[in-house]
Amino acid sequence: MTRDSGLGAGDSGLGTGDSGLGTRDSGLGTRDSGLGAGDSALLRQSLDVIANALAEARVPCVTSSFQAECVVLTHMLREVRSDIPVLFLDTFHHFPQTLDYRDELTARWGLNLVNLRAKSPSVGLWQAESTDACCKRHKVEPLFSALEDYDTWFTALRRDQSPSRASLQEVEPFKLPGRTITRVAPLAGWTTRDVWKYAKDHDIPLLPLYELGYTSIGCEPCTAVPFDPENPRSGRWQGQKLECGIHIQAK
Repeated sequence: MTRDSGLGAGDSGLGTGDSGLGTRDSGLGTRDSGLGAGDSALLRQSLDVIANALAEARVPCVTSSFQAECVVLTHMLREVRSDIPVLFLDTFHHFPQTLDYRDELTARWGLNLVNLRAKSPSVGLWQAESTDACCKRHKVEPLFSALEDYDTWFTALRRDQSPSRASLQEVEPFKLPGRTITRVAPLAGWTTRDVWKYAKDHDIPLLPLYELGYTSIGCEPCTAVPFDPENPRSGRWQGQKLECGIHIQAK
């Protein structure tokens, strides 16, 4: 597993005319969040989960694919722990737009970005062998290896994303091959509407691929516009599976 902390050599600072990123980042107080009464309670609950988890954590981190919910969670975390490591799985199969957006937001927000890569990348493994083999090589193995260095893992998982996530708890133990850490999902009870409303209320620009009709965005070869409008993740892996494996505990 290879790690690259910070921006790569090809990453540049943001010009005022080409970043497309908003200039106002508001705080996390519910008074100015623009959320309704019910949404404010949901936000307060998520902030409490974050605060309590950080109080217990010695070495926390957050994973981000730079999808909408990941960016919202990162925004919330950086208000209280600006230097929290943001782990990004560089699978060698991402959309160029995803990498550009990652670099722009990293520069704009000053994120402590940590790029994770497989020890022996194999571009096209999804086609040469299987999507399971590709996900294991480029996602599961480098992430699980990196998580061994942390005791608390923040993730933007939500219960409504998939049947496989319906029983997700906000705080629960997560077993890695070498140890057990705490996985924290502050947005577990949020909906897509909640995520997008928070982003809008806080002037957070989102990944441009959403404008093309994508609703769940991962690696380019295994991401398509959803064929089932009622299932935002139906465009992933040609509908052949529900998870890549990074949220499945080691046995």
